[in-house]
Amino acid sequence: MTKLSIVYHSGYGHTAKVAEHVAKGARGVTGVSLDVLKADDLQTAEEGPWDTLAAADGIIFGSPTYMGASSSVFRKFAESSSKTWMNGGWRDKIAAGFTNSGSLAGDKLNTLQEMMILAGQHGMIWANYGAFPGYNTSKSDFGAAWNRAGHMIGLGTQSLTDLPADETPDKADLSTSEDFGQRIAEITKRWVAGKA
Repeated sequence: MTKLSIVYHSGYGHTAKVAEHVAKGARGVTGVSLDVLKADDLQTAEEGPWDTLAAADGIIFGSPTYMGASSSVFRKFAESSSKTWMNGGWRDKIAAGFTNSGSLAGDKLNTLQEMMILAGQHGMIWANYGAFPGYNTSKSDFGAAWNRAGHMIGLGTQSLTDLPADETPDKADLSTSEDFGQRIAEITKRWVAGKA
């Protein structure tokens, strides 16, 4: 059985909703088990479900983008992982990332790059999203397009700032999230099979 974990922070529930849909996509892959963890519970190296991450074959990172960067709670988790880094605990695990913000672009690329650098620091193998941009022709339907902001190194979704988490992100972004989760689960499963 391939073991995959999602570790995320959500300030207002929108990123948690994205995490739920990433998890739904990942759980649809046969032979993959999934644990969903909150970065809030991993704020020090001594406390929290670090053993779950140690046992995982792949870790998907998630954070909202606040002011062009990951949240302080996610950063605290990342910094607390330094004890794991010193022991090479995540070396050669698959890594991927997702982020959510109020605007379509919102400097989400910076947050995804932070996650990619975190993975690189740990010697992890970064898995990109790989979906074609869904809103880049005159025939594109913005309301139905997957990956409409064209993020390639990870998943980027949008939550309209005047709506609660039960109303946003919209269906297209949630479908994109499920596709992303499925892709990362499949990549992790292939990685594990190739190492056997």
